[in-house]
Amino acid sequence: MNSVDASEHYELNATELAPSLLTVILDTNPHAWATLENSLPLTKAVANILVFINAHLACNYANEVAVVASHTTKATWLYPVHDEDPTKALADGDGDITMNGQDGTGSQTNKYRPFRVVEERVTQRLKELMDTTSSEDLRGNTSTMLAGALTLALSNINRRTIAWAEKHGGADLEDAAGDTGGGGSGPAGGTGPGRYSAASDDERLQSRILIVSVSGSSDSAHQYIPVMNGIFACQRLHIPIDVCKLSGDAVFLQQACDATKGVYMALSEPRGLLQYLMMAFLPDQRSRKHLVLPTRVDVDFRAACFCHRRVVDIGYVCSICLSIFCEPPPDNECLTCGTPLDIGDFGSKPALIPRKKKKKKRANGTSTVGTPMSTGTPTPGPG
Repeated sequence: MNSVDASEHYELNATELAPSLLTVILDTNPHAWATLENSLPLTKAVANILVFINAHLACNYANEVAVVASHTTKATWLYPVHDEDPTKALADGDGDITMNGQDGTGSQTNKYRPFRVVEERVTQRLKELMDTTSSEDLRGNTSTMLAGALTLALSNINRRTIAWAEKHGGADLEDAAGDTGGGGSGPAGGTGPGRYSAASDDERLQSRILIVSVSGSSDSAHQYIPVMNGIFACQRLHIPIDVCKLSGDAVFLQQACDATKGVYMALSEPRGLLQYLMMAFLPDQRSRKHLVLPTRVDVDFRAACFCHRRVVDIGYVCSICLSIFCEPPPDNECLTCGTPLDIGDFGSKPALIPRKKKKKKRANGTSTVGTPMSTGTPTPGPG
């Protein structure tokens, strides 16, 4: 054929980019949402998040989504529900599949089925979660289970990435968590075992986590160690953590975005939640390479002490396990590894480095300090 038309023909393999998996961690702390009742109720926030999820699914027909609720007593799945029959929620009393929606009014007939399934599952599971929360649960705990939600998100990402790699032959999380250093058949060649290359980004399932938070850092200080472990796992697996902060301060979440190269935004006006979600958090990792992302330069890198789980500025650090204490531990022994600590004569407070005294500035080359007056007879001038 080439000799007939004097042209060369090549076989082009059409390779599609791997889809994106978006995991939304919704903070459902009733204590924190009560403070936002006048500006942004939970029902309106969920409606805005569902529109954002639909936009993510509309970007690519193969995109996936998962929603986790970080509640006061537990972290649970809102979508997908792994322990439930997929046709149970869409079946009527006779067991037949309902085609016109759960209310039977036909209002759901023209809605795109993936949108409808996600909306029904999330709203139903969220309603069940709120109905099963008793007043005793709210009195006993005012924090949110962020560490458990991160663990559920990472486990689902790992499962979906492995399934995608087995089905399409792409890279899995082990390739992403491989050695990023040079030498040999490292990242440049991408042939070594457990190696990570830039090409593996397009081969494996693109995963990211979005945290919609309303609780303060003091509420999750007791989860400092498991939360940081989840952050380090996301950093190693190249999974960015995005944070949309609606209220309160978030010391640990700022560190999560900084370590994983995610987007952190604290909304001054929670009523514009949908606009922030669509403009700042909708682009995936590939699109963000061509965009100017909002960044923070004033990241709070404070840590929580291991003894009282309080966020501290200055504390004692164990030289063996790097545990942090706000005050000398009992018997001067590390509570984590049991190593004897040499506290010294610092007393009950950590030692502070004294500041150097600043020299007074000179005005017109002369010191501002008063010059002693001469008691001698002044010398008469000429003339």
